[in-house]
Amino acid sequence: MGAVVTLEQVKKIREEARHAGKRVVFTNGCFDLLHRGHVEYLAKAREMGDLLIVGLNSDRSVRALKGEARPFVSELDRAFVLSALPFVDYVVVFDELTPANLISALVPDVLAKGGDWPVDKIVGREVVEGVGGQVVSIDSSVPGYSSSEIIERIFAWAGWPRKDEFARSGQDGDTKLVIERLRESALIKRRVAQALSATIAQAAHVIVAALQRGNKVLLCGNGGSAADAQHIAAEIVGRFKAERNGFPAIALTTDASILTAVGNDYGFEDVFARQMRALAREGDVLLAISTSGNSENVIRAVEVARESGIISIGLLGRDGGRLAALVEIALVVPSQDTARIQEAHITIGHIICELVDEALAS
Repeated sequence: MGAVVTLEQVKKIREEARHAGKRVVFTNGCFDLLHRGHVEYLAKAREMGDLLIVGLNSDRSVRALKGEARPFVSELDRAFVLSALPFVDYVVVFDELTPANLISALVPDVLAKGGDWPVDKIVGREVVEGVGGQVVSIDSSVPGYSSSEIIERIFAWAGWPRKDEFARSGQDGDTKLVIERLRESALIKRRVAQALSATIAQAAHVIVAALQRGNKVLLCGNGGSAADAQHIAAEIVGRFKAERNGFPAIALTTDASILTAVGNDYGFEDVFARQMRALAREGDVLLAISTSGNSENVIRAVEVARESGIISIGLLGRDGGRLAALVEIALVVPSQDTARIQEAHITIGHIICELVDEALAS
């Protein structure tokens, strides 16, 4: 079994191989859905030298290259599976869009890519050929085996139209865009289900407990997150589905006079913190919403919550930002796209409201 190594480790491995007279082969890719075509290609690449080093695109670079819905498999899992192949000696993850920097650091004896890459288009060719190395395009295509084909078959099984059906059905570019965005949103929510289900339930239990003991929920956010704060507050004060009594929830985003007065007198960064000091009481819950996790006025509201014995729940996105470390419960939507994060946020909000209904309707 091969090993997953860091850049510094793989540079040292490369130097040792050079001194030992070993021929190093390098290739790279996303390897999101590993299939027979990948395996045959990697086996052929290994036959061209004594060591095969595979550069693996990080999750962030895969998203940048292939869209918000990718990768389907995390870089940690992809690296583990690749390293388990008997002909892969080392796997190193890189964060850039191309492996150019990695190739410059290693200068392999052989630079290999799949047969769909002409030699003159392979990134790093000049570096390798400049020292007398070999650059090759390996044809190992297996009919029916490609990540795109597998993804399309999965989508078709799930009821999504295949891309090659767009033209046949007469769907135009706008319709294709609609379908792609709905695919992305569905996939992000699937990731939320996998990663956050238990934490969402925990957040709902905290809110239910606060309302049962007579406390309230306060909510804040900016822009679309302000709208989400008001939406969720309305579901708690009114009802979501079940007929029940109303419970106290206040969106700190709704009073224009308070927002403009505090913003004018103290600064926009304090519009939520000032209200927290005036309205919040020990035992209340703050639902802090920020797609970046770095909204300064939301951060200050959470800081007041921490000082006042108030539990804070963060509806966040991207890497969670500064808020992830400040809130008691962090619900971080695994996406870089603000729209997709907001779509997941309101879904999470609806689920919490449904759990509140179920617990309090009786």
